[in-house]
Amino acid sequence: MKPLISVIIPAHNSATTIGTAIRSIASQTWRELEIIVIDDNSADDTRSVVLALAKEDPRISYYALPFNDPNRVNSRGRNINAGYSARNYGFEKARGAYITFQDADDASFANRIEAQYDLLIKHDSMHVTFDWQSFDEKYLGKRFDIDAYLKDRPGMMGPDELARLARRTKGVAYKILGSLAAYIPWSIKTARILNKAFFGALDPYPASGNSSLFKREVIDKVRFRKLADRVWPSFMGRGADRDFNFEVAETFGRSHVFFAPMYMWRQTKQNERYDNMPEKYIIG
Repeated sequence: MKPLISVIIPAHNSATTIGTAIRSIASQTWRELEIIVIDDNSADDTRSVVLALAKEDPRISYYALPFNDPNRVNSRGRNINAGYSARNYGFEKARGAYITFQDADDASFANRIEAQYDLLIKHDSMHVTFDWQSFDEKYLGKRFDIDAYLKDRPGMMGPDELARLARRTKGVAYKILGSLAAYIPWSIKTARILNKAFFGALDPYPASGNSSLFKREVIDKVRFRKLADRVWPSFMGRGADRDFNFEVAETFGRSHVFFAPMYMWRQTKQNERYDNMPEKYIIG
């Protein structure tokens, strides 16, 4: 019997896109899913869209986040905490042996979750991440030939390389101060000269950190953190996904990244790795 996989979808004012996001998960080739939508204080029709879909598919559940984050928007009007509280709340609702995510404005190829699971088992991994390409409606409901793609274009980062990257991107101040670094104001962490102590290399997590698949045991040790507590934030003041994935890679030493574009991100610019993506890998 196949294990249950929990898919957490954080949503904030996502009424126009969340239907597409949910359907791309509901139509996955891996059928043993629970689809958990966490409504993060939406003021639009997100709730009604999700509940209508839940009537069609009992695997879909809707939960309203019972609190609002007063620090969601920083002094510059930038949303710095998008989805991090909703994802943690989703962990409390998840029953699956494995957990993954889907953003409410994106989509996945129909075999994304099955391919992640297969590679996780094959490599005895704790945490598997794919890459992204830009969203395209013509790919909705399609599968991606992951086996052929990785045979033609092998590309992977394994546990040792990812753990080294996590150490290299961690600022020296976090290595010295540990949890005490959380008490230092963000304005100081990003100040000229001082910021070098709080930011190592600025490399992003090397794939789609918003849609990793991982074993449930991960959340016993690693959760999403508010900005003050993040060890791997982005310099612009977000980076919840970057922080989470690097912490998992460092904590467990069993993470894998596969450079195959199985996640569709709503970006106007294509991922440069896949500018010339051959259609032969798309399966109807």
